Amino acid sequence: MTGPCNIAAALPRLARELPDQVAMRAPGRDGRYATALTYARLDARSDAIAAGLAVRGIGRGTRTVVMVRPTPEFFLLMYALFKAGAVPVLVDPGIDKRALKQCLGEVQAEAFVGVPLAMFARVLLGWAKSARLRVTTGARPLFADVTLAEVERSGTDAGPQLADNAPDDVAAILFTSGSTGVPKGVVYRHRHFVAQIDMLGGMLGVSPGGVDFPTFPPFALFDPALGLTSIIPDMDPTRPAKADPRKLHAAIERFGVTQLFGSPALMRVLAEHGKPLPTVTRVTSAGAPVPADVVAKMRELLPDDGQFWTPYGATECLPVAVIEGRELVTLRERTEAGAGTCVGRPVAPNEVRMIRVTDEAIPEWSDALLVKPGQVGEITVAGPTATDTYFNRDAQTALAKIREAGSFSAGTSRIVHRMGDLGYFDAEGRLWFCGRKSQRVVTAQRTLCTEQIEPVFDTHPDVRRTALVGIGERGAQRPLLCVELQPGIDRAEHARIADELRHLGEGFVHTAHVDAFAFHPAFPVDIRHNAKIGREKLAVWAARELRRGKVYDAVVTPD
Repeated sequence: MTGPCNIAAALPRLARELPDQVAMRAPGRDGRYATALTYARLDARSDAIAAGLAVRGIGRGTRTVVMVRPTPEFFLLMYALFKAGAVPVLVDPGIDKRALKQCLGEVQAEAFVGVPLAMFARVLLGWAKSARLRVTTGARPLFADVTLAEVERSGTDAGPQLADNAPDDVAAILFTSGSTGVPKGVVYRHRHFVAQIDMLGGMLGVSPGGVDFPTFPPFALFDPALGLTSIIPDMDPTRPAKADPRKLHAAIERFGVTQLFGSPALMRVLAEHGKPLPTVTRVTSAGAPVPADVVAKMRELLPDDGQFWTPYGATECLPVAVIEGRELVTLRERTEAGAGTCVGRPVAPNEVRMIRVTDEAIPEWSDALLVKPGQVGEITVAGPTATDTYFNRDAQTALAKIREAGSFSAGTSRIVHRMGDLGYFDAEGRLWFCGRKSQRVVTAQRTLCTEQIEPVFDTHPDVRRTALVGIGERGAQRPLLCVELQPGIDRAEHARIADELRHLGEGFVHTAHVDAFAFHPAFPVDIRHNAKIGREKLAVWAARELRRGKVYDAVVTPD
């Protein structure tokens, strides 16, 4: 790209070329879409906020916590911070409050912008004590130094703002969901955002003028750079599984939505509602594997030329690979037989390789790390969106990053990111996801991967989903399958279902070793996508159930 390496650089151009095109619409508290931001207004108002922040010392490199709901203020503020060269810090507000305090403490924030409730919680719980400027979106500066409206007014006449960022300058700190531990702050540089826009646009065939429905708000930040109009859904973004499909459909129909992004939990909401989506030509779902039945149902709801994409990646590296729903449906039988979940082919120019499974740090790359073709290993990625560090987490950075020496487009070395996922390539060059490395079950004889075990048992008609966990020390673990049933099934049916699941497992070599079952009322899931199962929590629960004799197995039968 020409000019500054900045995700906000496209906004002034779009404001000149398409001043009256709507950049975004967001529902008010009453659910009505009463106001809209055009590209011209988004550009001008974010300029004013950037200038007003600069007057107060918030500029290039200033780490700024943002705890604002997906309203127009959120997008105005984020683009203002990018224009100022500041570093927005995003943390999921629904995570454990102790973990949230730790994250905000680690990041050493210099500014804090939040809704009134966040400002009150900051004082009450001692969040981000290092922040020297506190800005509220409220009407009055309670627990804050100034309101966002006052900041904007003070910069109204300042004119265009756009920091001349270099590719390696820090653009943002985005915390992981924390589904397998305390969230980590991923350091995004401006080149990472620019590469993401190029790769996502090319991968999905996105062209300007479309209408996007991003049910995960941070993804809407890419829309202006892609020339899209964002329609922010009327839902709680931290609870996509609880979204009202009628409200979603009302907005999709009213504004002629052509593409939407959502987690697998949100996809299930739309799939089970069963209403066609005639204007939607592209659906993208990520965050966890999308169940095959959901993919099939969503494909039926789209027009004949509609596409259902499931990109694979992580906060630390996105996108890595992608597959379209038609191909994914054809591979359903292989998934249900224990092959894992196919996540498609690598997105160019990523280089995806499998290395031997170890929980130890690997400082330097060596081809001796590679496993044989077709063998399960840890997935690694080298490419333009592979981030290089966690903020103030040296130990975690060492475990997740490998430095590879050589001659590359960006220099004489590059960072290889360890995904923390297990997988393999098939003979057709497709990548198969077998589960998280930290959630693998290691017995005295073999290693069991969650995504190669659970889909076999998920085929039982009474089962909603299952989760494989290990009881005991790794290397001598006992595999146990936690089972969440479909609604309305009586406890008296548990013994029958356990016997049928055991019979299912006996049909495959790798699942035959799973012969203990525990029934859980509702699995814990991540706060971000409501899709990643909290297997670590389930393992603690399952160990307790085993001690209490509440597990169905060949030895103990509960009362």
